[in-house]
Amino acid sequence: MSQHDTTRRDLMAGAAALAGLIALPNLAHAQGAPIKLGSLTPLTGAGGPYGPVMVKAIKAVVDEVNAAGGVLGRKVELISEDDQTNPEAGVRAARKLIDVDRVSAILGTWASSVTTAVAPLCWDSKTFLATVSGADPITALPHQGYLVRTQPNTTLQGRKFGEFALEQGAKRVFFVSPQTPFQRSQFENITLAVKAKGGDTGALIYDDKKPSYRSEVDEIARFRPDALVLGGYAPDTTVLLRDLYRAGFTAKKIAFGYSVNQKLVESLPADVVEGVFTISPSSAEGSKAYERLVKLIGVSNPDPYTTQVYDQVNLVLMAIALAGDASGTAIKDNIRKVSQAPGGVKVDNALDGLKAIAARQPVDYDGASGPCDFLETGDIADCRFRYEQVRAGKINLIKIA
Repeated sequence: MSQHDTTRRDLMAGAAALAGLIALPNLAHAQGAPIKLGSLTPLTGAGGPYGPVMVKAIKAVVDEVNAAGGVLGRKVELISEDDQTNPEAGVRAARKLIDVDRVSAILGTWASSVTTAVAPLCWDSKTFLATVSGADPITALPHQGYLVRTQPNTTLQGRKFGEFALEQGAKRVFFVSPQTPFQRSQFENITLAVKAKGGDTGALIYDDKKPSYRSEVDEIARFRPDALVLGGYAPDTTVLLRDLYRAGFTAKKIAFGYSVNQKLVESLPADVVEGVFTISPSSAEGSKAYERLVKLIGVSNPDPYTTQVYDQVNLVLMAIALAGDASGTAIKDNIRKVSQAPGGVKVDNALDGLKAIAARQPVDYDGASGPCDFLETGDIADCRFRYEQVRAGKINLIKIA
């Protein structure tokens, strides 16, 4: 063997090694650590009926995207925590997601009190937060862009409740609620709508842990309302509805759809809940995104929160792909570029969105909850509402407007 042959062989081996080194970044990229997302939903507590299905929707999208190769050549890992519909439990769970799991984004916080408690942890750690909470003060927090919500704020919801009470012929409207971050704004905006038409309003804040509300019912009756707006969660609203029925209260009753849901209706005698109206942000029923979600999770009529978290995870995954970076800051900087890019190709799911992004096309996402266009504050720009009424033990649709 000549020295020349040895040198040539060494050079060829070196070239092969160099080629391998060049290829390594791609290989390492394809096999890199998973992109971690967190869901923080109420699996127990007052919001317990909603959290499990919300997580199912998020996981279904993650599984779908992973089956197609993931994002940025990396698998997506979902870590689910229970906030127990409790701010203290929510903070503990968020700490774990941020400090231990090091997620890029937290999706799905439900109760406004939980979101208010968790949001500062997110912006301090540059973790992106997407919530379904509606209290006005949430997007007034100094979140620096690290927060968006898919739920309409309470200013809009309060006005809708007031306008609907007027449509039902009410002149005197009373509002009852436990102490929540949204109760003040809800009442103020009901009042603005009702007083603009010459009506009057009254309000009462109650302890949501009481076993009976007989004294509260007496105070409500003294106002002689034509309509009563129930602002509580399902457990306390169940007790209050029973006491209103026992007291022979006959005025119209209007509640949040998350409170007077089918489970509550089935837990009470039909006469107790007969005629109760409910108002909820409306999902985009009939849209391709809604139908896709129905098939994906096998739930025929997903609630608004489930449609909203479905949109949240689709948007976050597309924002990561567009940024080429899975950090919370990258999501913050790119979420509007995939939700509402002017002239962008319309998509209603992450798979189609990722293909468009790979083809360097701008993306304009319309989802299962609606258009998902965000203002600078983090609020959504527009939303439709769903009006329903309990009749003969079932919740029946009146209109979507």
